[in-house]
Amino acid sequence: MARSDGLLLGVSGCPPAQQTAAKRGKPSLPPFFFAPAPPSAAHSAAYNNGSLLPDLTSTANGRMHRPWPYPRVVGHRGAGTLAPENTLAGLRKAAAMGFGGVEFDVMLSADKVPILIHDETLDRTTSGRGSVAATPYARLASLDAGAWFGPQYRGEHVPSFEEAGKLCAQLGLWANVEIKPARGFERETAVAVAKLALNLWSAPPAPLLSSFEAVSLDAARAAAPDLDRGYLTDRLAPGWAEAARALGCVSVHCNSKHLTQAQADEVRGAGYWLLCYTVNEPATARRLFSWGVDAIFTDRPDLIPPDFA
Repeated sequence: MARSDGLLLGVSGCPPAQQTAAKRGKPSLPPFFFAPAPPSAAHSAAYNNGSLLPDLTSTANGRMHRPWPYPRVVGHRGAGTLAPENTLAGLRKAAAMGFGGVEFDVMLSADKVPILIHDETLDRTTSGRGSVAATPYARLASLDAGAWFGPQYRGEHVPSFEEAGKLCAQLGLWANVEIKPARGFERETAVAVAKLALNLWSAPPAPLLSSFEAVSLDAARAAAPDLDRGYLTDRLAPGWAEAARALGCVSVHCNSKHLTQAQADEVRGAGYWLLCYTVNEPATARRLFSWGVDAIFTDRPDLIPPDFA
């Protein structure tokens, strides 16, 4: 996985987020997608002579940090704890509450259909039992994925990634798609998700693909190099920057419980967007945003609304 820095930065020599900007241009997004992160000690958003053009240069190292162009508060697995996770109902709930962005997990069925589900087994969030990877899509689609949450969601089915992508487009939702492979299917899950994402999002804003699995991120890059990728981890352990760079990621996603302000400065100073999960306390959200965190994922959209930042 190790590569030379010259190769990883590309011919432009720019940090990851700036390579994306140069490659794809400014995305065509609704105005509420453009709320930039607040300034931190290492990242000035100063305005020059009254101009509305921000100074994006990091005072720490002189590298450029492109403002986060997507929603800053993102519904975790749809609408968090307000609707059954990873369902179309969850996506609709998030949109109804005014959210512009959602996160959800994608895994493969036995017959290689990408579906929305978090666990490798069906037991917790559906009426079924057993392994997701061993169950054909027709069977998965017939399961109830809402009754466990509440009677009003009885009959909610396990959605395919195609259904979710089309609904996001209809509702105007930006998506962070987490590639969540069952063990042993890391590469083929990523390839299937990345290729389908290219077809589902033919116009901006394209989704951001993230994963805890390095193999999956590498496979997603090979299958859909123009789609942005996020390096997903629990803690920012030594070597995170090299790993994210080697995988061509533009963002780093980590557990908010373990992040320090110094690490936040380090990530953003390296040119990466910084996203944190799972933030359910307003005080925690305020602290992270004050550190320059670009976006957060929340299970409590009732406590941390879309305009919180």
